[in-house]
Amino acid sequence: MTTFKGIYPALVTPSDAAGGVSVPALEALVDYLLAKNIDGLYIGGTTGEGIYMSVPDRQLLAEVVLKRVNGRIPVIVHVAAVAFADAQALARHAAAHGAQGFASIMPPMYNSAASVIAYYQALAASVPELPFFSYILNPHIDPVTVMRALQQSVPNLIGAKYTGPNMYEMRQIMDLNDGKWVVFAGMDEQCVYGAMMGVDGAIGSTLNFMPGAYRAIQQAVARGDMSAAQSMQLRANRVTAAMIEVGFNGALREVLRLIGIECGDPRLPGLPLSADAKAALRRNLEATDFAELVAL
Repeated sequence: MTTFKGIYPALVTPSDAAGGVSVPALEALVDYLLAKNIDGLYIGGTTGEGIYMSVPDRQLLAEVVLKRVNGRIPVIVHVAAVAFADAQALARHAAAHGAQGFASIMPPMYNSAASVIAYYQALAASVPELPFFSYILNPHIDPVTVMRALQQSVPNLIGAKYTGPNMYEMRQIMDLNDGKWVVFAGMDEQCVYGAMMGVDGAIGSTLNFMPGAYRAIQQAVARGDMSAAQSMQLRANRVTAAMIEVGFNGALREVLRLIGIECGDPRLPGLPLSADAKAALRRNLEATDFAELVAL
């Protein structure tokens, strides 16, 4: 059985000039991260812009990544779609191509706990043999209520990706199912606090270029050195803040360009950085430990 634990970059999906998937850049990014000894990959999620991509492009993304990884690390494929039939098709495609797990956000326009629960039950049942993760990213729906209901009705639900700042709420979810669920923290800026609460790992955007920083955070927490863990978190957060200042989605691609991987422009509704914003980002990064963190 697959063990889901550790550092999982929420993979950027590189785009070509036409807005499709740039396969060469995708392969280069996967190779870069494998060389950094990541523990797994989470693809097609928010950072990967899956919800903004066509079904064929999302299938291509999964096929390329799974082939490139070739079983060396677990790959979780995010399959959510507004049209349930699309999500179901993506889940079955992921299973057929060797994914170790699949996941879904609470889809847009699903505005009640009852509708989200029904969606998750039907989607998980599409591939009952594959571990399923909920992706908790909706401040309007109580995730503890949702997860408690799913606990009794979705046999292949293995856990959750919790993207939010409420560590108490996250711990409530962790304590359901007799504490047997796998829970990933999804906020890069609070990785240290998730680790202190006992999460199994981290899934995040800036793990695309500095996964070693987050591994160091988790290792420091594991050995009880909270001062070192907090120090590394603050160093990473200065890089994140420099990106947020100019527009995070565009900055993420510019950062990958700086380390030698051309990922193209964000897909709408994301916007690329202007020339002035790119220059500002570079200046801002020079005032951080960016180079040292990337090198870890």
